[in-house]
This record gives sequence, structure tokens and C-alpha cells, in this order.
Amino acid sequence: MRTRLQTAIFRQPVILACVIFIAGLTLLAILAPLLPLNDPTSQSVVARLQPPSAQYPMGTDRLGRDVLSRLIWGTQVSLIVGVGVVVVCAVVGSLAGVWTGYFRNWSSELIMRLTDVMLAFPPLVLAMVMVALLGNHIYTVILAISVAVIPRFTRIARASVLTVRHQGYVEAAHGLGSNTPSILWRHLLLNAVDPLIVICTFLIPTAILTEATLSFIGLGVVEPTPTWGNMINDGQLVLREAPWLVGFPSMAVLLTVLAFNLLGDAVRDALDPNVPGL
Repeated sequence: MRTRLQTAIFRQPVILACVIFIAGLTLLAILAPLLPLNDPTSQSVVARLQPPSAQYPMGTDRLGRDVLSRLIWGTQVSLIVGVGVVVVCAVVGSLAGVWTGYFRNWSSELIMRLTDVMLAFPPLVLAMVMVALLGNHIYTVILAISVAVIPRFTRIARASVLTVRHQGYVEAAHGLGSNTPSILWRHLLLNAVDPLIVICTFLIPTAILTEATLSFIGLGVVEPTPTWGNMINDGQLVLREAPWLVGFPSMAVLLTVLAFNLLGDAVRDALDPNVPGL
């Protein structure tokens, strides 16, 4: 798998560019406190709505805040939300999927019926309700998006477990007296992990886009914390006067989501033995 993934990345310049872009974005978010940036929350009436210049490479917003500084600090929020949602979904969704795929009892049926009910709601609507109930904070946003996506993750994990639960090595483990936790971890989850890796790769851009949407409509992380979504929301009020206020954060969302989606395609192809040439 590792060799196929390396081949998929290095043989395709577009995928390699996506990997470099994501690595650079991550490094930028980590080093944001150490970079010589203006305070992203510092306001100046004199400097409001300044166009891009040497002093302000991406201009300033309605309150005179540096757009470049806010964009970089907003990268932290987007990546924290993306990674946080993946961690929560991977842990909860994998456990629920393995449990319901392996056991046949009332608890697994209850989990699947709850999953079916949650799947009836659009993820964005469910996330909006959760944030409205729990409040606007980065941790509640992560929880809200995770709750909206976990049912789909559970379904995929369950399908993967059902595919391998009747394989010969699982039956052999039963015959040799392996305990249930060992079978669940070593023989089911680890052998059904490929589809879960793929969905985790696609889940990051979904979480980033959902967080930006929530912030845009005022239900995500609120001011003064800079996020790409609330930057776009603030900029659309003066779109004709200062189009850069919408253009730069929108481009950041577009490029980040595109890069993760293209990387997800490469990971999926690398894990698929039916794809030739890798």
C-alpha cells in the first residue's frame, strides 16, 4: 500500500502539488504564533478597507484588521476542526461499526436504528441544530459536525467488517480460542481499515467546508476568533468596495478542499488493487 501510494503521488504532479500545499498549510498553521504577523484582532479606524499593499499584502477589513494575519490564524481553526472531526468519527464510528458488524444482538440493532434516524437528516442541518443547542465554540463545532457525520462512518465501518467477518482467518482465530477483543481488533478492524482511511481523507475537507459554512451564517466560531467563514461573512457586506475581503478567504477554502479531495482520490486508487499502473 505504501509503495502504491508513493507511486500515485510522485507520478502525478497535481497530487504532489496537493501534498506540498497541505504540508505548507499545516506548517503555516503550526508556526502562526511565531511568525511576524500583525495581531489578527487589532482594530484601526485609520487603516480600514485598505487595498493590498506592501504594508498589508492582502489588505484590511472593515475594522482595519490585517486580512493576511486573519487568514493564517483562520487556517488553524480550519485544520483543528478537520482533524478533530476525523479523530472523533474514527474512534466512535469505527467502534460502532465493528460492534454492529460482528455482534447480532439488541444493542447492535439499536445502534443501527439510531444511525438510520440520523441519516434521515442532512448533515449540515443536523450540525446547525447541534451548534444552536450547544453554543458557538470550536469544540462544539467539532462535536456538531462529528455527530452529523458519524452515522455515515459507522455504515462504512460496518460494511467493511461484514466483508471480512466470515473469512478463513477469522474462523481460524475462533477455533484457536482467541478472545473477542483480539478478534475485533487484530482480525476485523485492522483488515477492514482501508475504506476507513479513504473516508478519513475525504472527511477533512467536508469538515472544513462545513465549519466555513457554519461560520458564514453565524453558527460557527464567532468573532473575534478569525475563521475563513466569518471572514467571508464580514467581507460580503462591503463586496463592491473591497472584493479582496471575500476573494482571499474564499480562495483559501477552495484550494484547501480541492487539495484534500484530490489527495483522497489518490489514496483511494492506491488502496484499490484493481487500479492498474500503481
